[in-house]
Amino acid sequence: MFDKFSERHIGVSNEKDLKAMLDVIGVKSTDELIAQVIPQSIRLKKPLALPAEGMSEYEFAAHIRELADRNHPLRSFIGMGYYPSAVPAAVARNVFENPAWYTSYTPYQAEISQGRLEALLNFQTAVISLTGMEIGNCSLLDEGTAAAEAMSMMFSLRSREAVKEGRNQLFVDRNIFPQTLDVLLTRSEPFGIELIVDNYDEYEFTGREFGAIVQYPAADGSVRDYADFTAAAHARGVLVTAAADLLSLALLKAPGEWGADIAVGSAQRLGTPMGFGGPAAGYMTTREAYKRNMPGRIIGVSVDRLGNKALRMALQMREQHIKRERATSNICTASALMASMTGFYCVYNGPEGLRRAAETAHFAAATVARALEAMDYRLTSKEFFDTLEVEAEAAVVQSLALEQGINFYYPSEGSVRMSFDEVTTPAEIETVAGIFAAAKGKKAKAVKAVTESCIPADLRRKSGYLQEPVFNAYRSESALMRYIKKLELRDISLANSMISLGSCTMKLNAAALMQPLSLAGFQNMHPFAPADQAEGYLQLIAELEKDLATITGFAACSLQPNSGAAGEYSGLMVIRAYHQSRGQGYRNVVLIPASAHGTNPASAAMAGMKIVTVACDANGNIDVADLEAKAKEYSSELCGLMVTYPSTHGVFESRIREIVDAVHDAGGQVYMDGANMNAQVGLTNPGYIGADVCHLNLHKTFAMPHGGGGPGVGPICVAEHLRAFLPSHPIVATGGDEGITAVSSAPWGSALLLPITYGYIKMLGADGLRKATEMAIVNANYMSAALASEYRTYYSGETGRVGHEMILDLTHFKKDYNIDCGDIAHRLMDYGFHAPTLSFPVHETLMVEPTESEPKEEMDRFIEALVQIKRECEAAAGEADNVVANAPHTARELAGEWTHPYSREQAAFPLRWIGESKFFPYVSKIDNGYGDRNLCCRNCE
Repeated sequence: MFDKFSERHIGVSNEKDLKAMLDVIGVKSTDELIAQVIPQSIRLKKPLALPAEGMSEYEFAAHIRELADRNHPLRSFIGMGYYPSAVPAAVARNVFENPAWYTSYTPYQAEISQGRLEALLNFQTAVISLTGMEIGNCSLLDEGTAAAEAMSMMFSLRSREAVKEGRNQLFVDRNIFPQTLDVLLTRSEPFGIELIVDNYDEYEFTGREFGAIVQYPAADGSVRDYADFTAAAHARGVLVTAAADLLSLALLKAPGEWGADIAVGSAQRLGTPMGFGGPAAGYMTTREAYKRNMPGRIIGVSVDRLGNKALRMALQMREQHIKRERATSNICTASALMASMTGFYCVYNGPEGLRRAAETAHFAAATVARALEAMDYRLTSKEFFDTLEVEAEAAVVQSLALEQGINFYYPSEGSVRMSFDEVTTPAEIETVAGIFAAAKGKKAKAVKAVTESCIPADLRRKSGYLQEPVFNAYRSESALMRYIKKLELRDISLANSMISLGSCTMKLNAAALMQPLSLAGFQNMHPFAPADQAEGYLQLIAELEKDLATITGFAACSLQPNSGAAGEYSGLMVIRAYHQSRGQGYRNVVLIPASAHGTNPASAAMAGMKIVTVACDANGNIDVADLEAKAKEYSSELCGLMVTYPSTHGVFESRIREIVDAVHDAGGQVYMDGANMNAQVGLTNPGYIGADVCHLNLHKTFAMPHGGGGPGVGPICVAEHLRAFLPSHPIVATGGDEGITAVSSAPWGSALLLPITYGYIKMLGADGLRKATEMAIVNANYMSAALASEYRTYYSGETGRVGHEMILDLTHFKKDYNIDCGDIAHRLMDYGFHAPTLSFPVHETLMVEPTESEPKEEMDRFIEALVQIKRECEAAAGEADNVVANAPHTARELAGEWTHPYSREQAAFPLRWIGESKFFPYVSKIDNGYGDRNLCCRNCE
């Protein structure tokens, strides 16, 4: 008999610990507690329609290998934004497969995130250098959504005069990746942006445009000089964005050098696998003048309390959690882990390695081009980087290519497109040439290697790139491995201790779930490969969509949204399409509770909605009377309600069905934010409650890693009447019969990650899923009860219980001790813990979510730490120089001159068990203001 996965995943696995916790809570059983937490009216009457027992880890390993083996990743020359990449084993092993990197949280607590912050700064530095721009962010989701963000950014940068003139046209060059164009279509329509798709060299600006987007190199591979086009655009007040291939920029003139204002794209081919479409780091760089309009996270250099260099996320006032519907974007999760991998790829290879990789791809294309021309084939362009488009009978070439185990891209019946890469070999060049010879009934001739550039002289790169020391110091694996380890030791992750972030659900990312991501059958698939080559993926996707629909109580699911915020947006766009299909496109009012996470109003604004805020009562619940009044007031234009359940305050509101009915009665749809699904699975669900659509944060409830801020996956599940509107894709058939246009570049979003959630469900089974939810609720109520004599729980349900998380009240600490919530967060670092969620959703509080993964011993350590910190606050009242206000304390400070009234031991080892595995923050408290006033977002050492 194999071990049960649930016994490994759930931290409290013995009855003795469970009984002790229930005693503290004051209940006799888990069932009694759940009955007090979740309203009986919304409790599921029968178990989920999934196998009750889950697979063992051993059984799942065999099963997932079988699925991987059913994928047949042929040698891909498809290109179109996805390329085979030489992922360094040293990076794959030490970062991608290392829990210290993939279980770390978004670096909001910068003092204990210096390692991943430096890795992300390296990424920013690399993309800024390659694109010839001045500032960059530390990753977006993919190329299509990055282009859409650039469109929104250019739109928001319109001058007052341009706004007055009603400039609403975006020029898009016809020779752009089709998936990027599709995402632009999706994102432009709610803002009333009109896309003008035309040829850049024939277009004349009319004065109605605000921006332009061109592909560099173009989708068909041609390298075009956009300098005159850009100058003409600028003369008419039009900004220009280049969707640029980063590897090409080792040989091509940088977009910043020919006048582009923004550069966007994907970093996939710099050190991350194709993974059937993702995840990979998207990027954006721009001019410093536009820094406050830039979406996403920017890593900046600042100083700490002792004057040492320290890194942090800069200019956070732009972000959705601060500005809500007025934010630059709804971006919350990005692809930080993949950005770190790309940064290390650039560190390991340096400028000469990137140039070598680019020349391998370029000269392979040049060699094949000459061979094709010798056979009288006609090429679309004689000036290219790595991609050729050739006139040929697609069906004939495809048949011959498949025989050789090769995939090309076929734009039409009479053309074939092929993209070469850094891993192309001379033998593969011979094979490709041989296929085209056979297509003409000719015998293949020996191919002579070409080493002459096919890039126009004026567009060849003359400027340096990756000149910074970090890209020129780590060429041996020993050196790189130690550099990665050095950064790893500056961070706290789940490998160190619990991360009890409310609303963020930092649960165990089990090794059995992560292992399949390294299988070649999953890593090496191109997202546009023929379906019969991806049978394993397609079976996994179909089963996962069905399982997630079952869990949420809905009829259908789309896995395309590649972050939680993208899921929010997609859900709203599906509701919008539904209303439009019924002739009610005028419905554009969305009700959003005041307590909602900032992505809700930001996503609604992106969907072109008018936001009406619903009040909360004194207990933190939605004010039902206010909601009903506003639903009636706006009934003629009500699109829907965005509601998080349990609430953002961690409470199961008993009147949720009344809330749902009020919105439906007014003609609206109910969108349920899935951020807190970890308290629902197996006990209730959005469909049963009455919602119409929900998104799921798979990096929360369903055990995908946070990875220092991403990757995430945000699928949406919908009721039957919304199935037809699920997102489509321009290249691969997905979604509903009337599906909205694409919301991400890849048909199934970040497909490489899907085996994680698939395995989580298969190994837990219906019983394990329910038990995980129950224990998340038990753990939260245990910690709330255990801390009750020291910290008041700010909100609770009608029975005095919380859901899976609770808010601890620190609102009086400033008055009583002259210590604020941020000081407590910093002092927890000295105890070896990441702070809970700070001042959200209530200012000067800590929102704590232990998850089901933590054992009682770890929760008890965290409880003891919070109690001890309160004692320190009491002792320090009135003293400016105190152990809490000065936290965190670095090893360097502790070893140097000591002038504080408290001892070094009290600073570093306030509790006995801390010495068993002491984590020393690398920097002390960071000066945030300095970093914003002196913005530097590249590694200049």
